Amino acid sequence: MQLFKNKNIKAKVDKNALPAHIAIIMDGNGRWAQKRGLPRTAGHAAGAETFRTIATYLKDIGVKYMTVYAFSTENWKRSQEEVSAIMSLLENYLYEAIEKMEEDNINLTFFGDTTPLSDKLRSLIERTNDISARIDGFKVNVCLNYGGRDEIVHAAKEYMKAGGDPEQLTEEVFSNYLYSAGVPDPELIIRPSGEYRISNFLLWQCAYSEMYFTDRFWPDFTGADIDRAIEWYQGRSRRFGGVK
Repeated sequence: MQLFKNKNIKAKVDKNALPAHIAIIMDGNGRWAQKRGLPRTAGHAAGAETFRTIATYLKDIGVKYMTVYAFSTENWKRSQEEVSAIMSLLENYLYEAIEKMEEDNINLTFFGDTTPLSDKLRSLIERTNDISARIDGFKVNVCLNYGGRDEIVHAAKEYMKAGGDPEQLTEEVFSNYLYSAGVPDPELIIRPSGEYRISNFLLWQCAYSEMYFTDRFWPDFTGADIDRAIEWYQGRSRRFGGVK
């Protein structure tokens, strides 16, 4: 769904009515590279730079939470070369984050099952968690080895392990056992690359999210693309099942 045909038109964003939480499926890296005659790994490198740019942009305009889909439970099916490249990019980003998180006032959290990751990656994630515990700033959630269905099953198991009573289980209680516990649901989910599906992303949390689809590949995304998505979001009528 191409929502803005003329990319030169500047979006009109009401900075007083921003969504508090924007989630993004960072899609199209491989196809972006292939269109340029480059290996798919080059697309992931470009996508990683776009992530840095967009995270900074959202922080600067006043959005409070950003959640990105970095690597799904299904992405292990890709070639070993591609998986290794993604993990290497993540390692490099974490080394950078550890040095700058406190200075930039960014709280970095990971959603997903980290047990299959390398010892080095798990150690870096633990270090970022320790630093994040001291930071009450812009919150970036990275979904890594994450799947929405897997998250719901994991939460159910954790509730049962805690001796939870099925008769006492409510949506609010259940939410506390999700990876996203304590994080408000995203008001806006952005899916680049021309795909029109949620791809197992934040299945519980997206119940009332507005879904913005665009055919722009993720490495091409800029602050202007974010503004267009926010302008579209601000034109939506959010009734939550009621009538206005």
